[in-house]
Amino acid sequence: MPSEWLPSPLVGEGLGVRGSIERDFLMTDSLLIHSHTPDANGSFASVTAEQAGWQYLNMDAFRLSTGQTRSGQTDGYEQVWVLLGGQCRFRSNTQDFGVMGRRPNVFSGMPWAVYLSRHSTYEIEAVSDTLEIATCWVMTDEDHPAQLIPPQDSPIEIRGGGTATRQINGIIPPGFDCQRLICVEVYTPPGHWSSYPPHKHDVHRVDETGKVLEADLEEIYFYKIDPADGFAYQRVYTSDGKIDSLMLARQHDAVLVPEGYHPVASPPGYTTYYLNFLAGSAQSLANMDDPQLAWVKNSWGAPDPRLPLVHLGMENNG
Repeated sequence: MPSEWLPSPLVGEGLGVRGSIERDFLMTDSLLIHSHTPDANGSFASVTAEQAGWQYLNMDAFRLSTGQTRSGQTDGYEQVWVLLGGQCRFRSNTQDFGVMGRRPNVFSGMPWAVYLSRHSTYEIEAVSDTLEIATCWVMTDEDHPAQLIPPQDSPIEIRGGGTATRQINGIIPPGFDCQRLICVEVYTPPGHWSSYPPHKHDVHRVDETGKVLEADLEEIYFYKIDPADGFAYQRVYTSDGKIDSLMLARQHDAVLVPEGYHPVASPPGYTTYYLNFLAGSAQSLANMDDPQLAWVKNSWGAPDPRLPLVHLGMENNG
């Protein structure tokens, strides 16, 4: 991406990342990124692969007001934009996607998104009072068709059971026509656990037929909480103790998962949302549960009937 559209450096008051992050992630602060006052481009939460000390994932979240625009080019990256709230007109060098988005916030409906391949140009124009978008870009050496991803093209999956029930909206699920990107939204009800039992995807393993048993993936969790004054907890840990961090994630914070297990807890009274971006050795979510906790799957009971928390029939979704 051109330099004028790269996220702001993560330096200054209140940011969880201080300078470059080494591959040896030993400090909680190196995995937690706090949001900040929007910069001149509207960006309020961002991280680059260089800052994260890994290979693939770059992320930015930004706001625009009615009539404001943001434009750029994808260069050697494939890129996805997910509308968190509001409406925009989205144009690329290959097509005009028209006006998209209807939910005022992530707790009010299903997502709209756009995928663009490398060497594309784009312009985003806000057509609502507040437009909020999160985007992720990943280096690629392949070309894939640009795609509008409307709400009906994001399948809903209810995963887990009991107090480990959560909702997953598959925006760019495995099998999507791209090279590396994966993007999902996850809703965890009050008092529930998510990404549980803890799982990891940090080693590329295949069986004798070539089926992926575990992919080596980088992952970003971008948080929203309802009500917004709440919080969630996320632990990131490895079996050898190289990483063992417990982080308090608030509204618009992001957690980096370079490796290891990474469960999330949503406290009573608050619904936890996180937008997951992933990329790595395969376009797959194949993972491995923590063997000490995998037994929990046999004990958690039926799925929570409150889910799905958002769906296509919700007002303002369209």
